[in-house]
Amino acid sequence: MIIHKYILRSHIAPFLYSAATMMGVLLLQFLMKFANRLVGKGLDTWLIIQLIAYNLSWMLTLVIPMATLVSALMTYGSLSQNNEVTIIKSSGTSLYRMMSASFIASIIIAYLLFLFNNEILPDTNHQAKILMSDISRKKPTLSLEPGFFSQEVSNYAILVREIDEQKNEIKQVTIYDYTDPSKINVVTAEKGIIFFSYDQKNLIMDLRNGEIHESDVKDTGLYRKLVFEKHRISMDAAQFTFSQSQGGLRGERELSVEKMRAIVDSIKLNRKQYITDFEKEVNKYFFKDTANATVYSTVNTRQTDALIYVRIQDRIKTAKNIIISNIKRFEWSDRQIEKFEVEIYKKYAIPAACIVFMLIGAPLGIMVKKGGFGVAASISLFFYLIYWTFLIGGEKLAERGVFSPIIGMWAANIFLGIIGIFLLIKTNRETITIKFTFLKKLVPKRMKYNSNEI
Repeated sequence: MIIHKYILRSHIAPFLYSAATMMGVLLLQFLMKFANRLVGKGLDTWLIIQLIAYNLSWMLTLVIPMATLVSALMTYGSLSQNNEVTIIKSSGTSLYRMMSASFIASIIIAYLLFLFNNEILPDTNHQAKILMSDISRKKPTLSLEPGFFSQEVSNYAILVREIDEQKNEIKQVTIYDYTDPSKINVVTAEKGIIFFSYDQKNLIMDLRNGEIHESDVKDTGLYRKLVFEKHRISMDAAQFTFSQSQGGLRGERELSVEKMRAIVDSIKLNRKQYITDFEKEVNKYFFKDTANATVYSTVNTRQTDALIYVRIQDRIKTAKNIIISNIKRFEWSDRQIEKFEVEIYKKYAIPAACIVFMLIGAPLGIMVKKGGFGVAASISLFFYLIYWTFLIGGEKLAERGVFSPIIGMWAANIFLGIIGIFLLIKTNRETITIKFTFLKKLVPKRMKYNSNEI
């Protein structure tokens, strides 16, 4: 019991450190990728914090399995480096018993990660998608350039000759108003002030010393001219302000396992109905009573033969269209079922990777005899790349119907699980040490000489 507590306590620091490090890397990558969508839009700091918090959920899902592998490598590598594994084995404790506490802990982590993926991750993915969509629709500010028409405000074309950005003053203004399709309104002014309303929903223009020219599209003979000293125009500025949506349709990554299973069952029922309808159409066009055909066959006239030929052609075309249409419906149903089933099995497969990586990390750590973060991170990255290559490739192939979704999602766990069991049995039977001296052969001789001189 004391050994188990000691080993579990040794896992905590590497696990937290590696998880925090990888979360930081993924967060930095996310900010670099989406910086151009966030910068310069005048967003509130709280909205950016919300967006980051929502995206931390999927990052956590990716990080936990890899943190489990790193902590296993560092913990057992440190135990092996300090000869503690040898001491524990000499006391009659096998490697299996030594790993039992770590293995149980990996099962608990996998179960908690599944609950997180099933209960929390779908909602955060949904909220992140809505928030990012709302941010993408928001325009930063109204950009007016002297001498150029601006059509950023819907139903208006604005031309300004001079702009004082410090005072928000504009001079020599021409505005084409298209809010009323039946009329053409042109507003000109010597100067004015432009600003947003207090609630940021309207763009206000206070114009001075100008004219309003109004004409009718249908009746070109009608024309009206108004001269003003002061005139205020209020324009809809909803596109320049941020308004957060409340909901929307959810994709497969925004649903729990229970909801996706319900959708799959519904699609399967619809597919059965498609088959029933298809069979009815087939019976209608191919196994219909042939009494009429017998009547036609008794009459040997060219007109009757031509009529029969035309009717047969029409029936063949109709049957062909029905078959093609139903085949496409079947294919669409199959692709939808496979898409949802891939996501269902993924919610189980990724947490199960924690258990698989524990099976790999413990014997590898003992073989390597290095408890440092650098070696553990390098080995973890190698296995993680293998895992995600299998997972992503399996997902794409399963969605295309090459093989079943369960094989596509669990192939990585099965492959690496077999490797982990093999390493575990091999390490328990005999002490194997992996040295990295072979890497020295890859170093050029000049670098070796320079390092010796130093």
